[in-house]
Amino acid sequence: MTITYFGYGSLVNIDTIPANAEVTPGKLSGWLREWRVCGQGEDGQGRCALTVRQEDGAEIWGVMAREPRTQLADLERREQRYVKVEAVGVSFRCEALQQPGPEDLFLFQAAPEHLRWGCDQHPILQSYLDCVLAGFFRTWGEAGIDHFLDTTDGWHVPVLQDRARPHYPRKITLDPDLAELIDDKLRAHGIDYRKVKD
Repeated sequence: MTITYFGYGSLVNIDTIPANAEVTPGKLSGWLREWRVCGQGEDGQGRCALTVRQEDGAEIWGVMAREPRTQLADLERREQRYVKVEAVGVSFRCEALQQPGPEDLFLFQAAPEHLRWGCDQHPILQSYLDCVLAGFFRTWGEAGIDHFLDTTDGWHVPVLQDRARPHYPRKITLDPDLAELIDDKLRAHGIDYRKVKD
């Protein structure tokens, strides 16, 4: 028995999901990403994460991941600020074969109590954004980073520069060249950076 879900943010980065997950890149029609999930980490740091909303004519890249059903509880704990949206397979197209996803394909969308735009108290963590963009780069190269920036709403939300002392629990270490590329792309996109307070 397995579960199959669509990842559109940190779940795209295979370093953050179980090694036994089967991952297939693809596109989801009728949905758009946004920086609109707010909460607080175990360290007390407020943070803003990604969610999706339905949007006619929109399309986002992501991955279809299949895992053993025994791992569902761990996945749901990870996505504790979200609710499952079932049966999105009809909107998914596998990149390689242009086939729709399975009927039981689901995604995670912000739970109503956490659905609000990020702000000074709930910034985007640079360590989280690094993880997301590294996943997109691994799968689609530089075009993946560009696509993510262009198909995500909420870039008015400030980014907390926590790369040196990450608050994100699934932090990764970027290759220096990739870190420079990401920083250049974000600066060109007009990102509002905030320094970590000592």
